[in-house]
Amino acid sequence: MKSNELILILDFGGQYNQLIARRVRECNVYSEVVPFNITLEKIKEKNPKGIIFTGGPASVYGENSPKCADGIFELGIPVLGICYGMQLMSHTLGGKVTSASTREYGETNVNIDNSSPLFQGFGDKNIFLMSHTDYVESVPDGFKRIGYTSVCPNAAMANDEKKLFGIQFHPEVNNSVNGTQVIKNFLYNICNCSGDWKMSSFVEESIKNLKEKIGDKKALCALSGGVDSSVAAVLLSKAIGKNLTCIFVDHGLLRKNEGDEVEKIFTQNYDLNFIRVNAKDRFLEKLAGITDPEKKRKIIGEEFIRVFEEEAKKIGTVDFLVQGTIYPDVIESGLGKSAVIKSHHNVGGLPDYVDFKEIVEPLRNLFKDEVRKTGLELGIPENLVYRQPFPGPGLAIRIIGDITNEKLDILKDADSIFREEIANAGLHKNINQYFAVLTNLKSVGVMGDERTYDYTVALRAVETTDFMTGVWSKIPYEILEKVSSRIVNEVKHVNRVVYDITSKPPATIEWE
Repeated sequence: MKSNELILILDFGGQYNQLIARRVRECNVYSEVVPFNITLEKIKEKNPKGIIFTGGPASVYGENSPKCADGIFELGIPVLGICYGMQLMSHTLGGKVTSASTREYGETNVNIDNSSPLFQGFGDKNIFLMSHTDYVESVPDGFKRIGYTSVCPNAAMANDEKKLFGIQFHPEVNNSVNGTQVIKNFLYNICNCSGDWKMSSFVEESIKNLKEKIGDKKALCALSGGVDSSVAAVLLSKAIGKNLTCIFVDHGLLRKNEGDEVEKIFTQNYDLNFIRVNAKDRFLEKLAGITDPEKKRKIIGEEFIRVFEEEAKKIGTVDFLVQGTIYPDVIESGLGKSAVIKSHHNVGGLPDYVDFKEIVEPLRNLFKDEVRKTGLELGIPENLVYRQPFPGPGLAIRIIGDITNEKLDILKDADSIFREEIANAGLHKNINQYFAVLTNLKSVGVMGDERTYDYTVALRAVETTDFMTGVWSKIPYEILEKVSSRIVNEVKHVNRVVYDITSKPPATIEWE
């Protein structure tokens, strides 16, 4: 059952908005992200225990800047404004917001009043992520300052009587030390939540909703064998059973031996209608000569849909297409107000027409770690749940430049060696994503007594919880040395191996 406790998160267009929802759910309180212009009537109908205003790129003085409904602060519901949300609260209630002479971006030491219920358990100074141009110069009547920095006079404010709070920093991101505790304090100290929502609640509610939505109609699942699509497939099978057909499109861009492994897992362990389509030649023909990563994604996404359409015609009427889209895919594809970082085949590569009634994305509001928890709740084996994340376009976006059979073979072998040695070293659960990239760079080398001119393979390993931010993994040198030695000795046409030591941001986890 869904929790009786609800936190509404009003979306003002920031990059990290869904992270707030994720942090709230981590604290065992159910949350929903809604548009910033939700009406008072709708808010009353939902009866939330609290409201959080997210950050956003606008200025409160902008002509078309997003505003909340009039009267929202008089509802008697606790409100926490984050970044733009704090500025909007202050501006609406009579405070003064102005442009800062010195912008604050990055990890910042914030002086706080730890007597405030929002900062209970904190020291006097704390590290939080700042990312703002405007700031609150003076707080509204009835508010007091509960935080400041060397350049931001009001980094946090509070009206204890009305339970209205504002913070200029972002507690939802990993860079903010103990940032989740700020959200937890808001939930428990201010909103008086009891915390009765768990991932099992999401599973139960999702199965119930899918049963109601799909009923006795037919659904077709885009099964890649990765964590996301696998969890989506099992979730749907729990809801509609044999009315679900899973089509596994083997585009030839999977990791070494992965096509056979996927078929074995789903035919031997689950009561699913399973169809494997070997379409490697078809995809490679479409991708021939294509070097631009966005074009690769669009081509692969559209070809996936074309394959599904053809298979659907063979099996009869299919009303719904199921995809394992998760929230980082959505936000990085720039849906809504967020800037486009890269398009994902699940969300950005769909053609203008699809021969299905509707697309179903049951994991759309979850982050990777939440997807894994959902998988465990569904009884999916741990080795599949903790399988390495793999992008929909597969190795196509781990090969820089054009894609050929030869390059695929090189990368599959190199990547297999890297993953094998990480597992042998017992690091496979500590590193959240690790893989090899075949760069488009060739360089001079010496093997035996002969000069070579061959490819460079890059290794990438990242530690993260939400895949929105991440740091490069400090793999011991001796392991990297062994991987490098094996690759150049066992994989033809590779004479150099490099290790990517860039975090996200500024880089993305994948290279393309």
